[in-house]
Amino acid sequence: MTATVHRHRPTLKQQNKPFKSKHATKSSLKEAAKGRSSGQSPKAAPTSNAAAQSRLNRRNNSKQAQVKKRQALISATRIFSGVDGAPRIVAVVPLTEDVSSRAVASAISRSLDEAIEVPSEGPWKVRAERFKTSLQLIPLPFKRLYATLDACKAADYVVFVLSSDVEVDVWGDTLLRTLQAQGLPEVVTIVSAESPMDPKEKSGILKSLLSFMQYFVPSQTRVFDVHSTSDVLNTARALCEGKPGDVKWREGRTWILGEKVEWQDGSLAVTGVVRGAALSADRLVHLPNFGDYQISQITSAPLHRVSRSGNVDGMDVESVVLAEPSTSDADSLVSSNDPDDMANEQTWPTEEEMNDAQNGEDPSHAIPDAQDGTTPKRVRKKPKGMSEYQAAWIVDESDEEDGGDEEEHEGEDQGEVEMQDVDEEEMVELKEEDNDLETDGRRSVAFQDLDMEEEDRQLQSWRNRKREEEDDLAFPDEIDTPLDVPAHTRFQRYRGLRSFRTSPWDPYENLPRDYARIFQFEDYKRTERAVKKRAEQNAVAVEPGTRVTVYLKDVPQEASQHDLNTPFVIFGLMQHEHKKTVLNFTVQRNTEYDGSIRSKDALILCVGPRRLRVNPVYSQHTRGGGKGVNNVHKFERYLRHGVTNVATTYGPVVFGKQPCVLLKETEDPQAPALVAMGSFLNPDTTRVIAKRVILTGHPFKVHKKTATVRYMFFNHNDVNYFKPIQLYTKYGRTGHIRESLGTHGYFKAHFDGPINQMDTICMSLYKRVYPKWSETWTGASTAPVSDAMEE
Repeated sequence: MTATVHRHRPTLKQQNKPFKSKHATKSSLKEAAKGRSSGQSPKAAPTSNAAAQSRLNRRNNSKQAQVKKRQALISATRIFSGVDGAPRIVAVVPLTEDVSSRAVASAISRSLDEAIEVPSEGPWKVRAERFKTSLQLIPLPFKRLYATLDACKAADYVVFVLSSDVEVDVWGDTLLRTLQAQGLPEVVTIVSAESPMDPKEKSGILKSLLSFMQYFVPSQTRVFDVHSTSDVLNTARALCEGKPGDVKWREGRTWILGEKVEWQDGSLAVTGVVRGAALSADRLVHLPNFGDYQISQITSAPLHRVSRSGNVDGMDVESVVLAEPSTSDADSLVSSNDPDDMANEQTWPTEEEMNDAQNGEDPSHAIPDAQDGTTPKRVRKKPKGMSEYQAAWIVDESDEEDGGDEEEHEGEDQGEVEMQDVDEEEMVELKEEDNDLETDGRRSVAFQDLDMEEEDRQLQSWRNRKREEEDDLAFPDEIDTPLDVPAHTRFQRYRGLRSFRTSPWDPYENLPRDYARIFQFEDYKRTERAVKKRAEQNAVAVEPGTRVTVYLKDVPQEASQHDLNTPFVIFGLMQHEHKKTVLNFTVQRNTEYDGSIRSKDALILCVGPRRLRVNPVYSQHTRGGGKGVNNVHKFERYLRHGVTNVATTYGPVVFGKQPCVLLKETEDPQAPALVAMGSFLNPDTTRVIAKRVILTGHPFKVHKKTATVRYMFFNHNDVNYFKPIQLYTKYGRTGHIRESLGTHGYFKAHFDGPINQMDTICMSLYKRVYPKWSETWTGASTAPVSDAMEE
């Protein structure tokens, strides 16, 4: 017999009282009691019932999330469903020269329909009955960059074709980086080769290619093999069942991939399915490499479905006019204003009118008397082409003789040029130091001009010295004052600023002629919201998924003569997107490009559906992207690595956060260099881009806070001209010019502290710079290229 062992029942386990906060708020108590009656205590609910309720809630939540995802998938793919649904556009892009995009597209087509006949050139459609959808395959030739960019802008899927033997070259790397910056839809990667891969090496090759593609497309999880039947079928399944990826810049925009293009008497008829947003006949459309055009009408273009017996089946095949432009709301092709040169022309009275006014014969031409206090004490002669602030710097001989130092600053206009007067205490200190220099013979130095040969020798020895790299980074705008041209002539368009960040600058002062041609927004964000709202509420627009024929007016015949191996895509524009304004883009340099990029270099700007030939001007990007106090931003001579700059150019209006790409043309028109990429910032026409130049001088002789400076100017007229502008040193001292010494440009300056002999005297001058006018890029040669792999 075995003895029984006494065991405690598990139900007698101790349960501690749950913690209860002493400072529970009413809202927290209400949240805790949610779902219970007011008199029911939390202890009254059985533990098993609470657990069951929690389990039921989790099931309901997961079911609701599943239903929500399924509805979103159905809504996103509704345009592709049914017999009359739009086909999924698939762009097949080869990345190496030894692969054939047409062979890969043919393999995908035959996996869905074995009886299909693949055409020798151009895109084709294939019906996938098992997936109840269809595909429109666009095999692209190798090394056709711009055609590939246009195809990927309109595609729902992009199939990249890699080689198992040849690595991706520079052109393929540039294409991937450009597409990455432009925005890619859903991506599928497949490997193609003439012969199947070795089974022992296949795993390593696929793993290496997957790692390469994940660098550009991190969402990639697998690379398919074209020689594997199951992989080809899985590729077709991914294209037919998946949800196309969302490209942000395409939201709210419409585009059509041309299936049939005909030109007749200046009218271009493009047949295709409306994609993206609804197509309005009142808006303009953009043809890449050709520009913007108006729509004359939009008609239906239903497909002819032929049954197996050979009879026409289904819907009516007659075309119907779906939309026509209205006379009141249709956009015009006017992109810029016509400036009136005579609008601001100053007219002067003739001698006869002056004589009549003086003799009192014509009272209407009498010259009115000036108001009290408006007549200046002294009238200055302003040279032609010089503004008011520049004329204020002119020192007349009568001023020097009569006014002296005390009157010198009274007559100067400080409207836009920032000048700083010397404090009275500093003037007293300067006079005391001058008296010391004159009375004390041991410290007095007699100034004497050097001859021209000695002056040139010392100048060359000073300019040829080796500049340290730290000084160049701290002061990248230093330039040498020219010897053959006076400084006041060379820098007559420049001004001095007391504070670059806070000093006022009128954005409408001395604007170039191009500013009279552009448009300006009173409130850009409000206009953008209104334009998008009107586009959504347009009742006469053609809904996406409809197969239509769009007739465009006044299109050149060359637009219809395109290569069949390249897609023909038209993009719908929003209202006002044809008008020219000032565009600002935030850009960063491509890390793989080592060339020099200077402001106003000719580049190709790809933004949205457009490609423009531009000469952008670069400036610093303010922290946080704000305007600052005065909306003045420093001009950058070069686009440097690792720094985000703002590229400014003239161009058509852009709505939305559209990405941009800057390309530089090379000897090969189809292989440009990727310079930079970024996104659209704003169309701010009041953004002041100020170019800075720093004139440097050498402290020739120093005594405490006073120094004799040379090599900044080379004649006394320049010294007097730039006398109102503040000086500063590389060691942080600030000061002003006191007086000119001699005839070789030496001057005496006083600073706010002792000067070091090794210091450098600097003067900053600024002027506003503007970009050059941009034009539509007409494109590289579109002649068909012979590709043995495509046959």
